[in-house]
Amino acid sequence: MTFSPTSANKATSRGGATKPRRRRGLPPRLNARMECDTAFRTVARRYLGDLTANHEATCNGDADALHQMRVALTRLRTAILFFSPMVADSERTQIRDELKWLNGHLGVVRDFDVAIERLKLLDKQAPRAIPYYRSWMAKRADGHRSLARALRSVRYRHLIESTSDWVENGPWSTARGKQAVDAQTCRVADYSADKLTQWLEKLLKRSRRLSRMDAEKRHRLRLLNKKLSYSIEAFEDLSSDDRFLRLQASLKYLRKAQRILGQLNDDARGHALAAAMQQDGIHAPFHFLSPKRQKHLLRDAAEAYRKLAALKQ
Repeated sequence: MTFSPTSANKATSRGGATKPRRRRGLPPRLNARMECDTAFRTVARRYLGDLTANHEATCNGDADALHQMRVALTRLRTAILFFSPMVADSERTQIRDELKWLNGHLGVVRDFDVAIERLKLLDKQAPRAIPYYRSWMAKRADGHRSLARALRSVRYRHLIESTSDWVENGPWSTARGKQAVDAQTCRVADYSADKLTQWLEKLLKRSRRLSRMDAEKRHRLRLLNKKLSYSIEAFEDLSSDDRFLRLQASLKYLRKAQRILGQLNDDARGHALAAAMQQDGIHAPFHFLSPKRQKHLLRDAAEAYRKLAALKQ
C-alpha cells in the first residue's frame, strides 16, 4: 500500500475554509500475538495516512492541519526509532534524513504559529504589541511560502513514496539471518512491554536532574517524554495485557509533563525568534521568557515526574 500526497483527502471545499482531515475509516488494530514486522507496518501506515491526509490543507495555510501533520510525522519517526533494531538496513538512514528535512520545514512555521498565539494573548493585555504582531504574521507568511514549495516538490513526493515502499518491502523485511528473523517474528506485546519499560526508566533517571537543566537539555528531556507517551499510545490496543496497565496509567503524568515542558520550550523558541527578528531590523517584544513563570512550570513538571515515579512503587 503506497501513500502519495495526491491521494490524501482534500480538505478545501469550493469557497470554503480549509480544515485539517484525518483518514477515513478505522485503522487496523494491534493484538498481543501480532509479530513485530506486522505491528510496525500497521502503525507506520497509520501515521503516513495521517501525514498525507493533512497535506493539502497545510499547503493552503491551515495552522491546525500543519500541527496535525507535524504530530503524525513525529509519531512516524518515533515508530521507526522504537523498532530500530528490526528496521536497521541500508535505506533507513536516508529515510530518517528525509523525514528530518520535512520536520524542519514544518517546524519553522509551527514555531511562528505558537509564538503568534502567545502574542495574541499579550495583545489583550497590552494593545501596544499589535504592530509587532503584524510583523510576525508577515514573517510567518514568508515561512509558509517556503513550506508550501517543499510540500509540492518532487522531493516531498519521493519521500512519501519511498517511505511507504520501505515500510512495506524495505531490505529490513527480507533479511533472513537468525537475529533478523527473531526480531521480525517476536510478539509485539513482549517486545513493546520491554522497550517501553526501558524508555520509562531512562526518562525517570534523566528527570531527576530537571532543576539543573538548561533549555537545550530540557528540550531533549521533552523529546524523550514525547517519544515514550506517543509509543504507549501507539500500543493502546494491547492495554488488556497486564504488563501495559501501569504504562497506560503513566500517560496521565507523561502528558502533563510533556505539556509543561512544551510551554517552556515554546517560551525559549519564541525568545529566539524575537532575537532573530531583532537582528533583521524588526523590533520585537521579548515577552516570552519570565523567571517567575519558568519557576512555576519547573515545579509542576517535577511534581508530575515524582508522581510518575511513584507508580513504580
